[in-house]
Amino acid sequence: MIARDLTVSVTDALKIVLDNVTPLGPEDVSILDLPGRVLFDPIIADHMVPPWNNSAMDGYAMIAADSKGSSRNSPLRLRIAGEVQAGSVWQAAMENGTAVRIMTGAPIPANADCVIPIEDTEEDGGYVALFREVSPFENYRFAGESIKKGDVVLNRGERLGSAHMGTLASLNCGGARVYARPRVSIIATGNEVVEPGQNIADGQIRNINAYTLMAEAKKYGALPSYLGIARDIYEDSRKLFEKALDADVVISTGGVSMGKYDLVRDVYADLGIDIKFGWVKVKPGRPLTFGTKAGKLVFGLPGNPVSTLTSFIQFVRPALLSLMGARRIHKPVVNAILLENIAKPPGKAHYLRGRFTIKDNNLYVTTTGNQNSSIIRSMSDANCLIIMPEETTDVRSGEQVRIQLIHHEEI
Repeated sequence: MIARDLTVSVTDALKIVLDNVTPLGPEDVSILDLPGRVLFDPIIADHMVPPWNNSAMDGYAMIAADSKGSSRNSPLRLRIAGEVQAGSVWQAAMENGTAVRIMTGAPIPANADCVIPIEDTEEDGGYVALFREVSPFENYRFAGESIKKGDVVLNRGERLGSAHMGTLASLNCGGARVYARPRVSIIATGNEVVEPGQNIADGQIRNINAYTLMAEAKKYGALPSYLGIARDIYEDSRKLFEKALDADVVISTGGVSMGKYDLVRDVYADLGIDIKFGWVKVKPGRPLTFGTKAGKLVFGLPGNPVSTLTSFIQFVRPALLSLMGARRIHKPVVNAILLENIAKPPGKAHYLRGRFTIKDNNLYVTTTGNQNSSIIRSMSDANCLIIMPEETTDVRSGEQVRIQLIHHEEI
């Protein structure tokens, strides 16, 4: 059996893909452009955060022992020695019997060991009445409480999100070294495919897949370029695919099955693409071809819209994230209770579009209805895929299934 006809399991297909990924090199990027990028160099703190002890509340810095026995009915009074605002420092050491008015984030004066909130006090005539006792280090943030000097704050392979931007800013990092973003060429195939906005004739269909793939590639940080539609003419297809190989990754949709005009595999062979497998034991998405050329990854995805998107999620997405050096490349898979009966023949894994809900701390899941692989709406209605392993034949309502969270970044 030659590789173009090789049928592999989902697990083996993913392993073959990832075994052929070599992460891209580094580049320096401004902090404003870092969200979604993957760290190449770890971030190591060269100073503490916060750099000094500071107040967690607007209130009064004081010595906790001075509040002993204080209550609303019998408040103790402390002389107000002054005020320290955020952005300024109280130079003198705190004395017993005094308090310093302090704002959130301001450095706590020396000798003070707590802050009483404004709402537990009343100020009058240069004194503050304390309506309760205060414990040592109450509302007191310690220097280095968030980050200590020498801490490895972010590791290589971390995909950066919004909170990471705040962490980097706190360390005075105006940017970071990250993995380069893969360039992706996207091609649709078929004489029947018509772009949105163009006139359509009987027997033709709208180009759905190219725009789905463009959106998905952008979502995970790649740099996609849409090269257009490869018509069912061999030389035209060959020229378009040859151009596509300028990128790090080539993704085409359609033209990889057994039809007379399914030309993609022949084009691959002609261009010297080393085909690793041609079929996957999965539904939807069985006719999926993967190959490489000079380190470039080439994915020939099936043409039905759901098959295209499901195949992207299972195989292309992990490859793109791996190219960018990400450590976490798989979508979460969790247990859920099935609310309907599902049956299938053995021999192929099934990924069914599903929608889960949460009730009483349990996940419950149902399918989104008709599972025909041409119904893209069933995918947009889904928030998960129900995983039915190869040899599983049926699961009954009330039994547990594994589900893959396909929109976990958005929940």
